[in-house]
Amino acid sequence: MKITKLSLAVAVIIGSSAVSSAYAIDLYVDTKTKQIFAEPGPGRELMGSFEQVSKSNGYSKHDGTHAGNIENSELQSIKQDLELKENEIKALEEHVVAQREERAKNDEKWFNKINVRGYTQLRYNQPLSGDRVADRDLDQVELRSPGDGGIKNNSSFTFRRVRLVFSGDINDYVSLYLQPDFASSVDSSIDNGNFAQLRDAYADLAFDKKHEYRIRAGQSKVPFGWENLQSSQNRLALDRSDALNSAVPSERDLGLFAYWSPEHVQKLWKDLSKKGLKTSGDYGILGLGIYNGQGINRSETNDDLYVVAHSSYPIELGSFLGYPFTGQVLEVGADYMNGKFDVPTADTRVFGTGRQLRQNGDDCEGVDNCAEIDNPGGFREERYAVHAALFPQPFGVQAEWNWGRAATLNPDTASLQRENLHGGYVQAMYKIDNVFRDDGVLIPYIKWQTYRGAYKAAANSPRVSVDELEVGVEYQIMKALELTMAYSTMDRTNVRSSTSSRTGFLGQASGDLLRMQVQWNY
Repeated sequence: MKITKLSLAVAVIIGSSAVSSAYAIDLYVDTKTKQIFAEPGPGRELMGSFEQVSKSNGYSKHDGTHAGNIENSELQSIKQDLELKENEIKALEEHVVAQREERAKNDEKWFNKINVRGYTQLRYNQPLSGDRVADRDLDQVELRSPGDGGIKNNSSFTFRRVRLVFSGDINDYVSLYLQPDFASSVDSSIDNGNFAQLRDAYADLAFDKKHEYRIRAGQSKVPFGWENLQSSQNRLALDRSDALNSAVPSERDLGLFAYWSPEHVQKLWKDLSKKGLKTSGDYGILGLGIYNGQGINRSETNDDLYVVAHSSYPIELGSFLGYPFTGQVLEVGADYMNGKFDVPTADTRVFGTGRQLRQNGDDCEGVDNCAEIDNPGGFREERYAVHAALFPQPFGVQAEWNWGRAATLNPDTASLQRENLHGGYVQAMYKIDNVFRDDGVLIPYIKWQTYRGAYKAAANSPRVSVDELEVGVEYQIMKALELTMAYSTMDRTNVRSSTSSRTGFLGQASGDLLRMQVQWNY
């Protein structure tokens, strides 16, 4: 057994007291004669208890006091040990505090606050009926969609998106966001994919710690429309509507955008997201911006930047309508854009006419039914849009419409000119919670869309006609895994860019498809 100094000191003190008691003697004094007695008796008063002391047990004949005994020596030693331990503990506490302060300083470094996340979408499209062109068939138009390159002649698996997102706060006022995609195509005229492409690269510069006022600088989503701003990771339907997406193909451009998001609106959007409802993200209740306008990852080609204005406000219906709208949120807004667009031209053939359109008139020499594309330069594009979204709790509706004028190819005259455009969509959905699992969510939906107007993402900005109905269901098995099954019936213009006559460029095609998507989030 280990005996500590403290235990030893206690034993010494107890032993000393026992020894003192053993050798002590009580003395009495007679009150009259003043004699000293060792026993009590009549007229005697107790003087006290006395013990014999000598030089050997600490008595000093010089000053009559204790020079030090075992008890005091041991207690002094214990006291010194305690003081040493206290100093050691104090030093240890100071070391721990210093380490915490050092960790806090390291945590404040921006590279320790970067978050990494992402998602991957694997698609499968199975044509059921309609226009499916054989490789050498020159007399039919193949059903294709610019929203999904996997919609074509053959059933196929494709990666629709493979995204990684790097984001974080550098400090209280500056945030960064970087997103590449590894499922992009380098040329829309041929079937290839899985190339890395920059999607987002911007910084948010806030004027206050609540981020109510901020400027977004870099390549980011252009705030036009509602579904265009919604992340494909969250969007219910498999593709965005052609009508709104034709305004900003790939949804992004390089520029400066200013946003105002009051704190109470930020909180409402966050609360909706926590409930698993699909918002369009925080692009402010008011947003203003200027950007190049020539498309994602493309430089400006004219001395005329695009301008855009965006507004969107969520309204808690229960706050003023009461039951049965308690908990329901309706978001409404409007948008405007204006800018000059330089249409990229390409040699092509117009399906059904045999006519060839060329960029260079010299290429038409000696060629029958051929014309040079008349492209006088940049064309003014102007669009207006409105949107409304009732979040599914459990029933929801989402709708958008836009109209305006933009550069459009007229194949009859082989010329580009400003023409009217209009179109939009309506989508209804129903949210069912706790399906097969506590966190399982099932959302059946139906979406109808239509569009008549220019599609500037394709060469020569052709005029397209789109009518589509999609019925599907999304099953959120867990946060990490989602499955979407859909049936689509389409009638759309083939805008695939190619000089090959077999593409059926500008021809109208229709068909029915069974579509599937597996999405995993990380």
